[in-house]
Amino acid sequence: MKGQKNMNNLVTKASELIYQMDNDQLNQTIEAIKLKRTHLAKQAVRSFMIGDIVGFTGKRGQQVSGKVKKINQKYILIDCGTQGQWRVPGNHLTKLGIGEEV
Repeated sequence: MKGQKNMNNLVTKASELIYQMDNDQLNQTIEAIKLKRTHLAKQAVRSFMIGDIVGFTGKRGQQVSGKVKKINQKYILIDCGTQGQWRVPGNHLTKLGIGEEV
């Protein structure tokens, strides 16, 4: 519970600061957010291996699972059988199993 409270506190503080920013400061903040997201995605990708079974939420909110087919720097190619192949950022995936069938 304490971790969640700290997180809410950070978001509240960030939101308050954002409302005080001018356009140049907003652009710098957006760039920092993009860099942080890229870092988190690349970090998450390193925790997966080809053959892992993963799950994620699709574009229309449906739960999708499949097998890791290819690992790129930021995105992972997932073979979802009849649902086709999906290119998903690593930080959107949850590992469901190792090398099992879908």
